[in-house]
Amino acid sequence: MPRRTFVTTLEEHPNLEEVLGVLAQLAHIADRDLPALAEAWSNNVSVAEARDRALSPDSPLVLEALAAFEALGSLFEDDLAGEAAYVAVDPSVTSTALKAVRDAIAGAYARPALSREQHGLLMAPWRAVFPEAGVHEPDLGPEGARVKALLAALPRLASRCHDAESAGIYADLVTRSFVDECDRATARDAAFQAAVLTSRRRVWALVRRSGIEGLSRPCTTCGTEADQSELSRVLTLCLDAACVLLVADAVSDDLLELLIAPVHSLIPEQREKPNT
Repeated sequence: MPRRTFVTTLEEHPNLEEVLGVLAQLAHIADRDLPALAEAWSNNVSVAEARDRALSPDSPLVLEALAAFEALGSLFEDDLAGEAAYVAVDPSVTSTALKAVRDAIAGAYARPALSREQHGLLMAPWRAVFPEAGVHEPDLGPEGARVKALLAALPRLASRCHDAESAGIYADLVTRSFVDECDRATARDAAFQAAVLTSRRRVWALVRRSGIEGLSRPCTTCGTEADQSELSRVLTLCLDAACVLLVADAVSDDLLELLIAPVHSLIPEQREKPNT
């Protein structure tokens, strides 16, 4: 039996590299990977017992593993529904493939609580498709630094009740959210199509989920919750800007500017145009 290891934060996890490697790959699972994952996955008594052990209440950071399951579902929501024209893989295949991914998440998080055999059983389908175990950040495109800067600014806005500057920025964003709504909605749809064409739609979903988590949280100091109508408007502005930056190399400069203009106060200067 493995030695029990108590872990309170991800940073101190003894299997951190593998955990981060799996998590970073989630948004980059390609359509071609789904049938391979589904083919590699199987369920038997040994695998089920390993899974039960990995998800037991005393496994390391089991709540974080379950949160990763939820995030995975949101990234593949369209694929599981199977209704959008751009979905190319049968939803039943995707559903099976995601079972392999969830086993890999569970196995990576629970490694200190598993035997070598149990860990190997849970990771085997994943490793059959993704043999490299290195840690790579999700690819946020050529404007990735600005995407990160915008997402990093959102938690500060969530604590604006104790920061006059952030409160002013938030109020300005609420006002700006009423301008060019129809044009921005059209631009958002065009940017999403660019994400589909460049195989970034799952990263798009990841960016939007990260932004929602960053801005929607109650104030960490006093617990004050935002007016939901205003929050929805500010979120739309910020998420549209982050997502169009993700596909900045696949949209026109005019479309890019339309969606990032309202949030210039939160991100670095505009991208430099290439030399001609």
